[in-house]
Amino acid sequence: MKKEMIKTGKTVDAAIEEACAELGLSRDKVQFEIIDLPKKGFLGLKSYPAKVRVFVEENKEEIAVNYIKEILTAMGASQFTVSAVKEGENLNVTLEGEDLGFVIGRRGETIDAVQYLTGLVVNRIDGDYLRITIDSGNFREKREKTLESLARRLAKNAVKTGRSITLEPMNPYERRIIHSTVSTVEGAASSSVGEEPNRKVVISSLNPRKAPARDNSKRKPYNRDGAQGAERRSDRPYRKGPRPPKKEYNNRQAAPQETAQAPVTDVLPKDAESKPLYSKIEL
Repeated sequence: MKKEMIKTGKTVDAAIEEACAELGLSRDKVQFEIIDLPKKGFLGLKSYPAKVRVFVEENKEEIAVNYIKEILTAMGASQFTVSAVKEGENLNVTLEGEDLGFVIGRRGETIDAVQYLTGLVVNRIDGDYLRITIDSGNFREKREKTLESLARRLAKNAVKTGRSITLEPMNPYERRIIHSTVSTVEGAASSSVGEEPNRKVVISSLNPRKAPARDNSKRKPYNRDGAQGAERRSDRPYRKGPRPPKKEYNNRQAAPQETAQAPVTDVLPKDAESKPLYSKIEL
């Protein structure tokens, strides 16, 4: 990728220095081309400045490193270094510095996002495709061991139970680790389902177990209402004689309760029978 800028100045050196300042590069790292030399007009009434084109050839490694530095600086990181090593189609980027834990994020979500954006920026340029991998504090190695242990344990469980197990969404790098580890477990297989970014890995058994057949001979019969365990009408003992009549009551009205009450009678004293109803009143 070629990064260039055209600047003018009173002299060629002044124009080059101004272009380097805007590019953020030193003069020894750029190349320049003189378009116009400074000159004066007729009778010195008018002067024309120098015009130069300053450019620099950047490769994908440098673009990735500079882009990551810009992102980390915007996130508030300081005193860190970014180095990149190209190995075939892979570009391994290593972050070193203090207090870079926030760059990793929960389960590597933040560093994966930075890695994804860096890949988009780098591969936008013409040239060979590069697979970007960003690591900080050996996070990738630790995460790889964790995923291998998880995949091995779930694969054995799937073979034992015969049931499929669906994992949470993962990025392509982590899915490759799961697939590679499951392939080493005998009787287990894995596949990916869904669309990005919610693509998941499903671990299953190559010999799923069939559900055991039910023995209906030991099951209790069903009655006419569909309830299990009740006796059939034919199995109930025969009751001789007519059934007693049932009393009908309102559903909302409780059945009356019979209580024994003593009869109510008017009891008068014995001497009250001989006395008149009214006594004489003397005024």
